[in-house]
Amino acid sequence: MVKQVFLKIEQNQPLTDTVCQMVLSGDVSGITAPGQFVNLKLDGLYLRRPISVCDLAEGRLTLVYKVVGQGTEQMRTLPVGTILDVLVGLGNGYDTSKSGPRPLLIGGGVGIPPLYYLCRRLLAEDREPTVILGFNTAAEQFLAAEFAALGVPVIVTTVDGSAGKKGFVTDGMAGVDYSYFYTCGPMPMFRAIDKVAATGGQFSFEERMGCGFGACMGCTCKTKYGNKRICRDGPVLEREEIVW
Repeated sequence: MVKQVFLKIEQNQPLTDTVCQMVLSGDVSGITAPGQFVNLKLDGLYLRRPISVCDLAEGRLTLVYKVVGQGTEQMRTLPVGTILDVLVGLGNGYDTSKSGPRPLLIGGGVGIPPLYYLCRRLLAEDREPTVILGFNTAAEQFLAAEFAALGVPVIVTTVDGSAGKKGFVTDGMAGVDYSYFYTCGPMPMFRAIDKVAATGGQFSFEERMGCGFGACMGCTCKTKYGNKRICRDGPVLEREEIVW
């Protein structure tokens, strides 16, 4: 259920030149599944900013966001102690019941953060996940060490070969034994994964959103069962229902 809450910034710091991490504290009970997102109200901006949940523990919510426009640029400047108006519990999140024993988590760029909370949830359910993280260059890497600290195999790919395996996340998938997959990232990556994936899976879509809770119909995606709203019916959709 969507809840409006007021959360306090406990931490707001850069991870790379363009990626930052914000930790918020307060009532985050509305978040029930990895893959859900929150909507932040920012001063002077009409539309809220949707940000995926990177982690959730003991009343603390971690967001990892890329600075790409006016809203995220403003977020980067917010000091510790700022109180934010936040809608929590948005979206459906990932369904971990379908993972099987060896799920594969595939993240590209800013699509990586929600996979961290998913990975922790799968480990708590006694699954054995493997993680593939895709970047353009070594300088863009983030969260790889945090995933490794969870004790899971982490495969890093970079387009220019400056870190890990040279190529795309699909190159990292070669030879991995997995029972199911979960992914979040850009659409070209999704299409490439769909062509080579050996199992069923779930895709978390990154779409521009207006309202964030299904009223404006501005973030629809075509599926075999009709158009679905990414903010309300997603952002997670199953491989078998997506029309590419």
